[in-house]
Amino acid sequence: MDKLVIEGGIPLSGTIRIHGAKNAALPILAASLLAEGVHVLRNVPKLLDIETMLAILDRLGCATGHAGDTVTVDTSSVATSHVPAELMRQMRSSIFLMGPLLSRFGEVTIYQPGGCAIGERKIDLHLEGLKALGAEITETGEQISCRAGRLVGCDIHLDYPSVGATENLMMAAATAEGTTVITGAAREPEIQDLQNYLNRMGARIIGAGTDTITIQGVDRLTPCEYEVIPDRIVAGTVMIAAAATRGNVVLSGTNAGHLSSLIHVLRRAGVQIAVCNDIIEIGCMGRPKAVDRIVTSPYPSFPTDLQSQIMVLLALADGFSVIKETVFEGRFKHVEEMNRMGADISIDLNRAFIRGVRRLYGATVEATDLRAGAALVIAGLAAQGTTVVEQAHHIDRGYDGIEFLFRKLGGRITRKVPGAVDLAN
Repeated sequence: MDKLVIEGGIPLSGTIRIHGAKNAALPILAASLLAEGVHVLRNVPKLLDIETMLAILDRLGCATGHAGDTVTVDTSSVATSHVPAELMRQMRSSIFLMGPLLSRFGEVTIYQPGGCAIGERKIDLHLEGLKALGAEITETGEQISCRAGRLVGCDIHLDYPSVGATENLMMAAATAEGTTVITGAAREPEIQDLQNYLNRMGARIIGAGTDTITIQGVDRLTPCEYEVIPDRIVAGTVMIAAAATRGNVVLSGTNAGHLSSLIHVLRRAGVQIAVCNDIIEIGCMGRPKAVDRIVTSPYPSFPTDLQSQIMVLLALADGFSVIKETVFEGRFKHVEEMNRMGADISIDLNRAFIRGVRRLYGATVEATDLRAGAALVIAGLAAQGTTVVEQAHHIDRGYDGIEFLFRKLGGRITRKVPGAVDLAN
């Protein structure tokens, strides 16, 4: 397996452009199935999850291409609505295919999806919502089969603001008969991006970004060209890395409004942040300050996808900090690895208690999931000495060449591929 080798202790500096959002691109790719023809999507990053989704679309009969940051998807020749089990198990976001395939073909067969092992992530809300729209669902082991004639709009209330369920039901309802109203909807920017894409194809959807989304079903959608929003989690990761290394970094192609909760926490920690249009500048010349309490929660609160990374900054802060994780129970797997680097962090149920230390030290650590891996990269960049982050393939699910990203900012980070010649220099 690939590993990342990091020589730490160098403040990051420079300017970098943030690539497109994985969590926006994946449902948009799935939604392309709703309209027969050629779709052109721009600002799509090259990530393992994106390539897995494209592989699934290929297996369904689509013709796909990914050149630079542009993806083309020709959905004209889709021949099956049976999603391959081996590909579904590689990626949680494959669940997004349920709504579009059911809507277009009247049936879909999927399997329980895979992804990072960060805690239980049930798909009950997806299935209950599709049932409300008129689908008949049969579960046999890990196989799930859905059938319906034309779906019929209805009122759906989500007991939890699930991003995936909200998006899946939006796609299913886009061509349903009548009006669908989703209450208790998730409010993430990626949901707004999906709404904008569907509307570009001819859908009639309003309310994304609020807890109530209204979909007026239409008879037909048509292909379009669309540009995906920037990745707020990648942007946040770079911002935290700049602060943890006491550097000065300028991010372009960002949306500061999507990062308001992180910006608030960083400013509380004494980090200097300036915002102008799509540019964010981050500077941290001295030791950061502790933040007494951070609670992860659905958007617009502090994102669980940045919890691991912010913990690195707080591990180096002056004072005592507490993080409460309310979204995924398995999101503290990085703590043991960070403590091996000299951090002083203890866990009690869903709370992390962080006593700041003056420095971290390089060590060999393991990325157990995507965001934990990103956090360990930040820790390695800030630490004294050499850090080796093993199982780097987890990180590749959400960062388009994380080693290249940080090398552009002066970080000393290389990838070691078993049996390959090192071309980093």
